[in-house]
Amino acid sequence: MDRTVRIIGAPTDYGANRRGVDMGPSALRYAGLDAQLSAAGVTPLDAGDIDAPRAEVCDPQTTLASGKAKFLTETEAVCRQLADEVAETLAEGHTPLVVGGDHSVAIGSVSGSARETDLGAIWFDAHTDLNTPATSPSGNVHGMPLAALLGIGAFDGVDWANAPGLQADNLALVGLRSVDDAEAELLDDTDISVFTVSDIDQRGITAVTNDALATATDGVDDLHVSLDLDWLDPTEAPGVGTPVRGGVSYREAHAAMERVADCGLLRSLDLVEVNPILDESNETAELATELAASAFGKRIL
Repeated sequence: MDRTVRIIGAPTDYGANRRGVDMGPSALRYAGLDAQLSAAGVTPLDAGDIDAPRAEVCDPQTTLASGKAKFLTETEAVCRQLADEVAETLAEGHTPLVVGGDHSVAIGSVSGSARETDLGAIWFDAHTDLNTPATSPSGNVHGMPLAALLGIGAFDGVDWANAPGLQADNLALVGLRSVDDAEAELLDDTDISVFTVSDIDQRGITAVTNDALATATDGVDDLHVSLDLDWLDPTEAPGVGTPVRGGVSYREAHAAMERVADCGLLRSLDLVEVNPILDESNETAELATELAASAFGKRIL
């Protein structure tokens, strides 16, 4: 495959209660991300990390008319940088691989990827990420990126957060098992496609991923994949900030990424929520690098 993948680090932990996810980009690099991408037949190009002020020197509270969102000012600054970096990467003919950092960075990666195209997206995640400042129990922005991108609630008309090139009917959530009540109500009012872990249990990961891909790519030519490592079961990926029991297995995750590669439309990819402080011998970061390789075409034979 004649493809260059540019690695863009987004070392943030503004969106989480448990510190340490800002070290995720370093953990992924240490785990051999370059080597895994090379083994997939692509050329890795590391762009380093964007500028992300440390949470300790920031004021966490951002009060809005409709609620609270912690570190929203810092999240905006990071996501503006990241969107520009992603858009520039694509303009140069490369594929952006954004390594986080908490999941709030997806606001920047998706908005940048969708800047010049209509885009579909698949969210591989235990969580729905559809809270708003008014509905979030915690105020943590890593639970809000999809609401931000779709312009829901307080994010309506917020230029840095919205991605007009992404529409709800081209968005699929795969592997959900932790949904807040307000998010469940919102899902009933949108065209977002949802595949829970129960769907995976009943139908298998390949069938579910195929349906998610069909939804995400219907009428569009490009695909963004956002992979939160808490999508996997904590026994497989212990180094995440918000683990939820009952996630997918190692092989199910690889099978899903292999289907992503086979579709041939992957435009941009996130790997987020790796927390090396909570990990065991960096195994979650190693797993993440292997999944990235599968998404870019690595196979057993």
